[in-house]
Amino acid sequence: MKVSIERAALLKAMSRAQGVVERRNTIPILSNVLIEAEGERLNLRATDLDIEVVEEIPANVETPGATTVSAHTLHEIVRKLPDGADLQLFMDQGAGRLDVIAGRSRFSLATLPREDFPVMASSEYACSYSVPAPVLRRLFDKSKFAVSTEETRYYLNGVYLHTAEDNGAPRLRAVATDGHRLARIDAELPDGASDAPGVIVPRKTVGELRKMLEDDDAEIAVSVSESKIRFSVPGLVLTSKVIDGTFPDYTRVIPTGNTKRMEVDAADFAHAVDRVSTVSQERSRAVKMAMEADKLTLTVNSPDAGSAAEELIVAYAEDPLEIGFNAKYLLEIAAQVDRENAVFMFADPGAPTLVREGDDASAVYVVMPMRV
Repeated sequence: MKVSIERAALLKAMSRAQGVVERRNTIPILSNVLIEAEGERLNLRATDLDIEVVEEIPANVETPGATTVSAHTLHEIVRKLPDGADLQLFMDQGAGRLDVIAGRSRFSLATLPREDFPVMASSEYACSYSVPAPVLRRLFDKSKFAVSTEETRYYLNGVYLHTAEDNGAPRLRAVATDGHRLARIDAELPDGASDAPGVIVPRKTVGELRKMLEDDDAEIAVSVSESKIRFSVPGLVLTSKVIDGTFPDYTRVIPTGNTKRMEVDAADFAHAVDRVSTVSQERSRAVKMAMEADKLTLTVNSPDAGSAAEELIVAYAEDPLEIGFNAKYLLEIAAQVDRENAVFMFADPGAPTLVREGDDASAVYVVMPMRV
């Protein structure tokens, strides 16, 4: 195998590939990326047996061939080479080494045979549809903060992507929860998606998918089966197993009878919560929100470090109410609000609180209160 390729193109593809590869592996071949050169392109394939990414990049192939080499090592080499460099990849079959040559730099890397590299079995997809990149980006970006990291509740370790109805209108919906907070984000249902099975997209897959969604003009082809989901754009395919479990009935968690409404500038609220929570050293920094007519007082009391309070002008016309929350949860929800104002809907100090972005019903957040 002998190939010439631009550094920028290889670096972009390798950063995607090494994101999928786990740093610690009991199976050595899983630390490698499969490089296949043919025609006028280089194919790179990486997998951790749950996720597989395949990318095709233009290259000048003098001699076709294939091998596997350490993904992290090759990525670091390409990253450290100067901008605009041209690379040559040369496979020395006799020595079992891949030579990477750029200018006066030369690296000789150990390889493993391509025949040992696992390829994810192709799946029969029940449904395929396409979604503009900004729509898919919004669905996952606004929901992923609520994904659980508790391995015991594995069915919460991802974003539940499914079809649903909202006021009679069909929707493509992403939901995530960890039992303390919940995010439910809706988008218009794409053509052909009405029969898509609901799947739980793993947290790692959501992170890797994000790298595909930077181009606002891109259309992402989505294929879904009961066990796999595939996202593809020309030259790049990300395939992932989905979490084998049943996502809980989240509709029962979303309160419908919260009548006490408070509207606040989202940025001012986030800054104020961040400031007052500075005095608390605890991991679950509790912030008390005390509301009365058009005024919100945020207070934090830490027996060791001291106390803090800040007042905000808000729109609130209900009976006075005091309720406590984990500061981190409030900050994460406030960070999702694209509109100027965040709307909080309360019932009582012990009940879940609903948060919306202004009058936009397509993004709904729920947060459980704390005792303070």
